[in-house]
Parts: sequence; structure tokens; C-alpha cells
Amino acid sequence: MKKFLALILAAIICAGCGEVKEVQADVLPPPDPIEQQLNSMTLEEKIGQMIMIGVYGTELNDDIIYSLNQFHFGGVIFYDRNLESVAQTKKFANDIEAAANQKVPMFFAIDMEGGRVVRGKNFLEVAPSQESIGLDGNPEAAKYWAKHNATILKSLGVNINFAPVADVGSRDTRSFGDDAQIVSNFVDAAAQGYEEENFLYTLKHFPGIGKSKIDPHQEVSAVEDSKEILDAEDLPPFKKIIRWHDNSKFMVMVGHLKYDALDPVNSASLSPAVMMGLLRNELGFTGVVITDDLEMGAIKNNTDLPSLGVKMILAGGDIALVCHNYESQQIVYNSILAAVQRGEISEARINESVRRILKMKAHLQ
Repeated sequence: MKKFLALILAAIICAGCGEVKEVQADVLPPPDPIEQQLNSMTLEEKIGQMIMIGVYGTELNDDIIYSLNQFHFGGVIFYDRNLESVAQTKKFANDIEAAANQKVPMFFAIDMEGGRVVRGKNFLEVAPSQESIGLDGNPEAAKYWAKHNATILKSLGVNINFAPVADVGSRDTRSFGDDAQIVSNFVDAAAQGYEEENFLYTLKHFPGIGKSKIDPHQEVSAVEDSKEILDAEDLPPFKKIIRWHDNSKFMVMVGHLKYDALDPVNSASLSPAVMMGLLRNELGFTGVVITDDLEMGAIKNNTDLPSLGVKMILAGGDIALVCHNYESQQIVYNSILAAVQRGEISEARINESVRRILKMKAHLQ
């Protein structure tokens, strides 16, 4: 009995004398590169990321250098006025990037939809119109031409295409068709093509300008359809890509039409109901929202220029596109900066947009 008790006591003592395990120190997660980039930027640099500009000339000049150094613009859109050849365009983009000397890559964009909306057709093999691709009836053709566009734009030094057009039923050959589901399938195929080439793209013109009666380059037009009709006839292509594709790999370009059922007062590009209520909250889009050109007649004829960038940001947009006038670009920039300095826009709101922009630009690095 004594021997049995001794064995039990020994077992208890040994159980209390187990190995002392080393206590691991807390391991901090690696720093978030997006937050590191954001924290390294001045307010002025952040605001510059939120404006994309057009420039003049086919080579670097003093006006461009001044704009980049003074206002830190984060992107450039090229037009035919900037393009002479593949080699010239690529050198131009490289020279702009070097002169900007920014902490993150610049966006270099172009409108290469196909058909009549193309650039560099004098020296590039351009795609047919989206209408003709849609009439062919095979979404694989949309994928093929998206891959083609990505390839030729890469050769130019361009890194994002302002295409595909996701509008349903436009009258100018820019839409894949008049049926929302057919257009959705073709836009989806085009998105797959760009993504297979690791190339950034843009859905336009949210929430759909197929019903426009007036050219938004000239004046504003109102769409009077109900929200139910918009849901059924205009939004499906946008919904499909937003739901099934990585939102950091494409922008959504918001047009300048008014939609009475959503916001009877503001153009979509200045509307919290469209950009925050519909695009962000209802559709769940988490990527970069860019406006159509703020110098179009539909917008500049109805809103004073200094307020455009401010209203765009307060409505939920990330990038203001200002394509043609250096003075207009500077006014938009200075107005946003002044709005932050007086507290109308918080720096936290600026940071929200710049985070989305930096996340998209991470695909360029």
C-alpha cells in the first residue's frame, strides 16, 4: 500500500514538473504597403492623385513639367494630339513619368473602344466598333479584341484603357447591343480579356447613357425612367462585372446625365445618390470611381468650375478627369485643396480615395 501511494505521489510531482514552454513574443503583422505609401504623401500629393489630366504636344515640354511638379497630377490621358508613333508615344509616357518623379506609378489612359472611338489609327491596328462585335453574336470576339487592345496599349506605355463601354443601346455604334443581358455577356468577356493580359480597364458610362437624347459633350440630358427600368435595362452589365471581378482591376466612369429616379438635381458625376447610394452601397463597388471629362458641356455649362472637383469628392468620386485646359486643371486642384484646408472636405475623406487609387496602382508595380 505504501509503495502504491509513493508511486501516485511521484506521478503527481512529475506532472507538475512538465517542460517549461518558451513564451512567444507577439509577432506584429507586416506593414501594409498601401498605408506606408499613403502616410509618406503630403496632402498636396494626395490631391494630385485624384486628378487625371490631358496634355498638349508629342514630347515633354515646360507646361507639362510645371503641371506635374506644381500639382502632382497622378495620371494623364492621351489623345491623337499626343500620338505620332509607337516609339514616340512610349518615350513620351516614360519622360512624363520621369519628370513627375512620384512615389507611385502614374496612370496613362486612352480611349480605345474600337470603331470611331480609337486613337492612333494611322499607325495602329484598331478594333472594330463594339456594335459590330456585338452583332457578330460571339462574346469571344469581345475577349479577343480586349486582349488585342491591351497588347497594343502596353506597347505605347499606356496602362489603362477607358473601355469597354457598358452602356446598353447607344445610337452611335459604341454599345455591344440593345439587350441588357447580351451586353452583360460581351462586357464580361472583354473584362476577362483585359484581366488575362494583366491590363487595367474601365466600365463606362455609369449608370448607363444608352437612353441619352443629347450628346453630353454639348449639354446635359435627363433620363426619366424609373429605378425599376434602370435596374432591368441599364445596370446589369455594371452589376455583373462588379460582382464577379476584382474591383481593384477596373475603374467605373460616371457620366454626366441626370437620372430623375435617382437624383433629379445633380448630374450623375456629382450625385451622392448615384455614386454613394447606388454604386457604392447598393452595387457594392469598392474600386476607383472616375468622372467623365469635367470640361464637357453637360457639366461645365451648368456648374461653376471651381466647385466641380469639390462636389465630385463629396458625392463619392475618386478621380476628376480634366482633359483639355491647363487652367481648368489647376482650378480644380486648387479648389479641392482649399476645401480641405477650410474643413469642407476632411483629409480622412481624401485618404479613402487615395487608398483605392493606390490599391489599383499596385497592379502596375
